[in-house]
Amino acid sequence: MTNTALLLIDIQNDYFPSFEGSKMALPHMDAASGRAASLLATARQTGVRVIHVKHVMAPDAARFFLPGTAGGEIHDSVAPKAAETVVEKARPNSFAGTNLEALLREAQIEHLVICGAMSQMCVDATVRAGVDLGFEVSVAHDACAAANVAHNGVNVSSELVHAAIMAPLAASYADVRLASEIFPEV
Repeated sequence: MTNTALLLIDIQNDYFPSFEGSKMALPHMDAASGRAASLLATARQTGVRVIHVKHVMAPDAARFFLPGTAGGEIHDSVAPKAAETVVEKARPNSFAGTNLEALLREAQIEHLVICGAMSQMCVDATVRAGVDLGFEVSVAHDACAAANVAHNGVNVSSELVHAAIMAPLAASYADVRLASEIFPEV
């Protein structure tokens, strides 16, 4: 597994309904984070490279993930250890405007295991970009969370948003499976 890296995307306090003062609470974020924490523990135990991706918003761009706020910090359930890399980004695609690709290439990473939030934004954008850059990608779909959204007068539940993103990713971009199936040989 030395050519695999685990990317934990935007598992930050503002997404957690259980975080007091959450600015963008996502349904099922606590459960998704618990599964992400299990993936993280396995990655640490087996020597898989771990990269935490942290979204930092400009104060004029959004009301959450603001620099210097507790809501913008990575949640304690997946808190980085000193030796683990944290990549800060300002866009949904974790590769855009960051050194993520260079870090992965330098470490000779070929396979990305991705989890986090939001399914319909940063997870989707990063999976597609990773595949376009030539990486093999696996997504732990139950370690991801989506938002409830609305479009053209239609309200769409987070469960349907999540399924609508994971289905096309599974069809042609990534190996989409349960977190418990990601590292089956362990």
